[in-house]
Amino acid sequence: MGYEAGQYDVIVIGAGHAGSEAALAAARMGCETLLLTINLDMVAFMPCNPSIGGPAKGHVVRELDALGGEMGRNIDKTFIQMRMLNTGKGPAVHALRAQADKFAYQHEMKKTIEETPKLTLRQGMAEELLVEEGKIVGLVTKTGAIYRSKTIVLTTGTYLRGKIIMGELMYESGPNNQQPSLKLSASLKEHGFELVRFKTGTPPRVHKDTIDFTKTEIQPGDEQPKFFSHETISSNNEQLPCWLTYTSEQTHKIINDNLHRAPMFSGAIEGTGPRYCPSIEDKIVRFADKPKHQIFLEPEGLHTSEYYVQGLSTSMPEDVQLGILRSIPGLEKVEMMRNGYAIEYDAVVPTQLWPTLETKVVDGLFTAGQINGTSGYEEAAGQGVIAGINAARKVQGKEPVIIARSQGYIGVMIDDLVTKGTNDPYRLLTSRAEYRLLLRHDNADLRLTPIGYEIGLISEERYESFLNKKALVEQEIERLRTTKVKPEEAQPVLKAAESAEIPFTVDALSLLRRPEITYAMLESIIPSELALTEEMKEQVEIQIKYAGYIEKQLLQVERLSKMEKKRIPDDIDYLEVQGLASEAKQKLSDIRPLSIGQASRVAGVTPADISILLVYLEHYNRVVAARG
Repeated sequence: MGYEAGQYDVIVIGAGHAGSEAALAAARMGCETLLLTINLDMVAFMPCNPSIGGPAKGHVVRELDALGGEMGRNIDKTFIQMRMLNTGKGPAVHALRAQADKFAYQHEMKKTIEETPKLTLRQGMAEELLVEEGKIVGLVTKTGAIYRSKTIVLTTGTYLRGKIIMGELMYESGPNNQQPSLKLSASLKEHGFELVRFKTGTPPRVHKDTIDFTKTEIQPGDEQPKFFSHETISSNNEQLPCWLTYTSEQTHKIINDNLHRAPMFSGAIEGTGPRYCPSIEDKIVRFADKPKHQIFLEPEGLHTSEYYVQGLSTSMPEDVQLGILRSIPGLEKVEMMRNGYAIEYDAVVPTQLWPTLETKVVDGLFTAGQINGTSGYEEAAGQGVIAGINAARKVQGKEPVIIARSQGYIGVMIDDLVTKGTNDPYRLLTSRAEYRLLLRHDNADLRLTPIGYEIGLISEERYESFLNKKALVEQEIERLRTTKVKPEEAQPVLKAAESAEIPFTVDALSLLRRPEITYAMLESIIPSELALTEEMKEQVEIQIKYAGYIEKQLLQVERLSKMEKKRIPDDIDYLEVQGLASEAKQKLSDIRPLSIGQASRVAGVTPADISILLVYLEHYNRVVAARG
């Protein structure tokens, strides 16, 4: 028999990157929140890469920060290397990436959670969901504790029926030899959820003192680092370099000779692996013509000798892993401290979710993170904050928050998952966003801080600072538009930049539109009296240089927002819509899109189906109005 252990507004199951964000958001919004985790020592743990950010993922962390999430602040406190990637390309693909001290990251996040009012952190294994009349009412743990709640957010990561695979060896386990969650999957199935089996993997870790760094290329951090959180002004964190090496002919031979022992190819792995983060054996087979692949050696923290071997994710047997490592330049005498492995786990088919991340199957139950079929800490955290916000708003009787595709990468990811589903662990890429130029790393705060403020996760002080930044950027753009520059003033700068001379006086704004002219160059001719930070100057430059393209994308958004505003009634029966293709009827009945915009993105629904649906809705709305 169980015992009553407590009543909460929101319960979050799992304290990884999704769970930490969900619980913090709900508690900060005033809800009594319980965060339940299998092991208190694994809060916000990094079982794979000790890093945050990178293309598209870095954008998510900044968006998360603008909404009032914690990941950005936490990595700014605990990074051991900060680097802006893709600086040689346009601003849409600039991406910040940080190496984390994984132990400090975990410790800081746990401390933040423990010190947050209205948030209770407990160790316990959730085994059964309690559902009454289609609504979530609580859960039961392994020890028989019954926790009651109005809403539950499931963020179980790779723990659901987790199975570790290494060569011929297989055993039930969560990541890093943690206990797996075995009974919760059965509870989900019992309540009508469709689950799929996915797999992900991690590389071996090696001892720093056994690496010959002279055979590798140094990859230092930026001398003047930028930060993920808009609240971080400066940092005196010590930075450590990463190191680059490559696989060799010998590496490829060892892998090819041992493919019969690779679980991926022997049929031992049933789960689908991530397409954009394949194992080394998968890479060697898929890209047989490539003579070598990049391998990055990344420190796991300031106070450990463990190095993460990025690019060498594998589920090969232990002896083969050691052979592979020692065939790589710089690692000839390396000692392996932990083996790489593959992990298989259950995930929920994400088309069973509304865009709020509430499940369609059980009212009040939300899911976020790898359970929804994504890979990566950043993707998990982005979903976690939205699930936590919407669980809290449901309890408070408020409208849910849905980030549109034109507002953020978080919106792109959630819309992709709930509208299209995913056949393999989903990874966010800049190419998935059709409005890349609007969803830049540098303007995440301008896009999402007003939402964070409105829902109560952004402080008054931070909001004031945001409004001040916005106003100063606008004032400076206006100043450049109205300030005239004479040919003789501009001549030295134009000559130095190898830019064409101006025969007559022009406004400063048109000069800055030239690709070779930077804001810093203009500053030397017509300095501003406004107190502009480097970030504000960057914003001014990007907004002016890309004005034409940005304008075009905004017009596209405007056009499509009309489709997003055309709501589809909840009770519509697609099988009754004459003329709709049978595939469209079935897909629309499954997904139940909230708007015409979402319906148009459902796989298998054609523009012709959308036209028929629009005509049907017009008729439907007339009938409803006549009845009303």
